[in-house]
Amino acid sequence: MARGRATKWALWTGIPLILIAAVIVLWDWDWFIPLVESRASAELGRPVTIEHLHLQLGRTTRVVADGVTISNPPDWQGPPFVTVKQLVTDVDVWDDIFHHQLIIPLVALQQPQVNLAQAPDGKANYQLQLAGASSGGETNIGDLRISDGHVHAVLMKLKANFNLDVETRDNGSQPQIVVAAHGTYNAAPITGHIVGGALLSLRDAAHPWPIDLHVTNGETQVALTGTLQDPLHLRGADLKLQLVGQDMSQLTPLTGIPIARTPPYRLSGLLDFLNGAVHFRDFAGRVGNSDLAGTIDVDLAKERPLVHAELRSRQVDLADLGGFIGTEPGRVNTPGQTAAKRAEVAQAEAKPNLLPETPINLPELHFADVALRYRGEHIRGESMPLDNVIVALDINDGAVTLHPLSFGVGTGSIKGNITLTPQARKQIHAKADIEVQRADVGRMMAATHVFGGAGTISGTGQIDTTGNSLAAMLGNGNGGVRLGMAGGDLSSLLVDLSGLEFGNALLSALGLPQRTQVECLADDMTLQRGQLTIRALVLDTGEGIVNGKGNIDLKDESLALQLRTEPTHISIGSLPAPINIGGTFKQPSIRPGAELAVRGAAAVGLGVVFPPLALLPMIQLGTADDHRCDRVLAAMKQQPGGRNVPPPNAEETSR
Repeated sequence: MARGRATKWALWTGIPLILIAAVIVLWDWDWFIPLVESRASAELGRPVTIEHLHLQLGRTTRVVADGVTISNPPDWQGPPFVTVKQLVTDVDVWDDIFHHQLIIPLVALQQPQVNLAQAPDGKANYQLQLAGASSGGETNIGDLRISDGHVHAVLMKLKANFNLDVETRDNGSQPQIVVAAHGTYNAAPITGHIVGGALLSLRDAAHPWPIDLHVTNGETQVALTGTLQDPLHLRGADLKLQLVGQDMSQLTPLTGIPIARTPPYRLSGLLDFLNGAVHFRDFAGRVGNSDLAGTIDVDLAKERPLVHAELRSRQVDLADLGGFIGTEPGRVNTPGQTAAKRAEVAQAEAKPNLLPETPINLPELHFADVALRYRGEHIRGESMPLDNVIVALDINDGAVTLHPLSFGVGTGSIKGNITLTPQARKQIHAKADIEVQRADVGRMMAATHVFGGAGTISGTGQIDTTGNSLAAMLGNGNGGVRLGMAGGDLSSLLVDLSGLEFGNALLSALGLPQRTQVECLADDMTLQRGQLTIRALVLDTGEGIVNGKGNIDLKDESLALQLRTEPTHISIGSLPAPINIGGTFKQPSIRPGAELAVRGAAAVGLGVVFPPLALLPMIQLGTADDHRCDRVLAAMKQQPGGRNVPPPNAEETSR
């Protein structure tokens, strides 16, 4: 009987124990690999494979996966998207079962290799089609460790091919992630070093995440130091950003925001995140010979980012703004330039043409809308007849509006309302209305360092054109210019040189300056297909009447003008011959007489600002009794666009 009970016990107890022992000995966790691969592949939307799987059971269970591979999309050629030599994950089973909260104390990756690739059309292997978020409790990850990690990125649209070496370090109580970068970005060498807090602390808004970043991309240097409060949600930051480089347009690939070309720059300020926007505030520094300060806000919450910039300069060199109109920014003596940059500026200055021919690439501006306000309190340059500049620039869906672009000239101004609209084949349709409001003649004449004067000039100008550069747009333009001056005076030296009155010129040279009264100045010019033609040019002074005719070809920048004076008195040495002005904007020729050469240099200086003003140093002044100038002014006043032309015999108060 006892023997039978023993046999039963052996059958019902011993055999299961033997089977359990056999299972423990023979069990292979690799049997679960197909299940894990299937679940992971479904979550990522692409094949995931695992070579081996190991589990160490316990309250905290450790899952070890060897040889993990995440494949590229099915139609993508090249190395796998991700490979990991070993992936270790600790899972707190107790909290998962009893509290429905998945706690993962540790995720460790050994030798992860990530290959990022992007085709020229923008298609990329890192564009994952993730499954919807699974239901269940909260998932918390405690620590992420990376050992000997590498990222290789080949991004065709960004002209980038670089490597990142990534690892985590246990720096006492402050774990760190360290990234070293090297390769090319935007077809220029890139190197960088980044030290940040633990990656998983990015999710912890209660503890600021430290960062120390230094990147050099070509001639651009970026430094970012400080802390991020909640970087995953773009909220809160205490960061200092410093930017140094040869040309701010090279920041476009790094920031994604189109920026015009500039001379060498150095800017530093505070970077902050608030309500889905990035703020670069209270920055200051230099761009070429100009100081620059202000705030730039980028609202990323909109479908197309909105950039709002409030900028200011105490002193601005207009040459530093040349990139906005397609010319080479800066000067040969601009500080901080490389030898190559200085050679580019010298080559641009040596070109025979004055108007910039570099295409203006507006289609890039579709990336973001822009609202820019800029004020330059003082314009630098002894030969610059402009005092300050105000710019209100808006870009909406690629169309640019300047409302206005304004330059101060003494107590007056030159203002322009301009629209630039992109068209097919990278052409730009431009419309501009120019208003000259009581521009100070004395201020303009002082810029010549030869002539003086008093009074103001007012008038209007219009242009409607299409082209891909400033030179092309002026060469294709239609419109006109109307300028007038009633009252005021100009120096007798100007009068004498223009009329070759050697006797009076000698008095001026001896330090006995004289002035001549300006009764009236009227200038009416039409613009058709780039040809600026004088319809009426009359100057009525105390010495005689000056009449002008001819045209200015804006396509080839050539001059073909003639001025003739009808004196009302006889002066010793007076030669009432016509003055012929030819040549180009950069190299005008004046005939007859070498004495007129000095006026050519003055004409170039004024012509750069506004071509009709180049005529002022050429005119012979005097008075007359036939009032032709008054009649021209009255006629111009009645024409469309003649609202700013002063009436005949207007009372001037700015002498």
